[in-house]
Amino acid sequence: MFEMPQYRSGNVKNDVLSGLTVALALVPEAVAFAFVAGVEPLVGLYAAFMVGLITACIGGRPGMISGATGALAVVMVALVAEHGVEYLFATVVLMGLLQILAGALRLGKFIRMVPHPVMMGFVNGLAIVIFLAQLSQFGEQGEPGWLQGTWLQGSVIDVAWMQGSALYLMLGLVFLTMLIIHFLPRFTKAIPASLAGILVVSLLVIGLGLDTRLVGDVASIKGGLPSFHIPSVPLNLETLGIIFPYAVILAAIGLIESLLTLRLVDEITETRGRGNKECVGQGVANTVTGFFGGMGGCAMIGQSLINVNSGGRGRLSGISAALFLLLFILVASPLIEQIPIAALTGVMFIVVIGTFEWSSFRVLRKVPRTDALVLVLVSAVTVATDLAIAVIVGVIISALAFAWEHAKHIRVEAREDHKGSTVYAVHGPLFFGSVASFLEQFDPRQDRDDVIIDFAQSRVADHSGLEAIDSLAERYLNAGKTLHLVHLSEECRTLLRKAGDLVEVNVIEDPKYFVAEDSLA
Repeated sequence: MFEMPQYRSGNVKNDVLSGLTVALALVPEAVAFAFVAGVEPLVGLYAAFMVGLITACIGGRPGMISGATGALAVVMVALVAEHGVEYLFATVVLMGLLQILAGALRLGKFIRMVPHPVMMGFVNGLAIVIFLAQLSQFGEQGEPGWLQGTWLQGSVIDVAWMQGSALYLMLGLVFLTMLIIHFLPRFTKAIPASLAGILVVSLLVIGLGLDTRLVGDVASIKGGLPSFHIPSVPLNLETLGIIFPYAVILAAIGLIESLLTLRLVDEITETRGRGNKECVGQGVANTVTGFFGGMGGCAMIGQSLINVNSGGRGRLSGISAALFLLLFILVASPLIEQIPIAALTGVMFIVVIGTFEWSSFRVLRKVPRTDALVLVLVSAVTVATDLAIAVIVGVIISALAFAWEHAKHIRVEAREDHKGSTVYAVHGPLFFGSVASFLEQFDPRQDRDDVIIDFAQSRVADHSGLEAIDSLAERYLNAGKTLHLVHLSEECRTLLRKAGDLVEVNVIEDPKYFVAEDSLA
């Protein structure tokens, strides 16, 4: 499964340097996402290292970066708060197994079914959820993630917000971090802007002795290599009942975000990743991570774009990023504990701004109403529930809207041929949405004794279409008329023949139909 292509010296240099850049930017994000999930920062860093390393080695998209993400963290917080971190590790293991199963069943190809409005709603909802999670840092309690899950229930009115100088200092440091991240790339790109913002704000807080919360005040990240650890949970059906729903949601979110990122990197690099292999790679990575004390993860859109834009296109870039990150954990942990919480919050607010599709406000008035509804609805469902349910709802609504619109496209043209037979030419797809309109356009009592229905410009798409044909044939049979069906597809004729002699099928010219195959993904 491991693939290491032949490298030229230039490729090695680009991949290693881009991997270093990604690793530097990964540290604050992994710590921040750990805070969102309500776990210790080291749990997020371990996840970023292990998931990133394993997916870089065996995943389906070279150059794509994986690690701890906010999309998963916002789902994990409720599980951790109610049952503890050991149940989270068990959930991550099960999550990985479900993702391996999805890859084995070749489900990766179905990411093609996600419409663009659903993708826009997906990222908008993700941005809103991450933003709401950051508001907890402005509460006096200061417990990361304690506000998450209460926003929509109205208990936000009972939040004990920071007051006075503490609040102003927090806001000032957050704003300063955001200014540095926004403007620094205009002057230099030698150092990641997020890292520069954290360094400047950290030095300012330490140098001036400012009284604000630090990473070390919340939890220590001091540690060594991750060690093998079987999650300490009871092995019974009750435990399975607790972790299985979370595992399904996390697996779905992880695969959706990973496959969407894969498709984005494909477009940028003009190459093709392998979706099903990426599913397996993500699954193996999460299963291993759960046994080594990590919070799990998936592909990271922002870090993947940083890597690709920095010249990292091969697997070595992801491997380098993971190894550099481990080096930071082992050597630089005392320094990371001096990072102000405000700096991490500023980084996350920049992530929110960069993630949100601001162009969606402009396109809402230009796209069909159904697409606009799907975009808004997916965003709202993401905030109210989770990303997986939101994407599924969006795809279902888009599919129903598509079916409703194409149900209007079927029409039947009637004429008489030189033999005196009534000929109906069907145009448009015959499926569950169009069968009612299809049947209304035939009147067996008024037709000649010999009737021909021509499907050359139509396609019988589903079982509802077959049932409509069968019903129509029965109506003509009861009226004492002879019915001929011509230009039916091979699969439709096969199914109709199984019904016996109910329908006389006289195929004049048989069109060929092909089913799309994903043999490479």
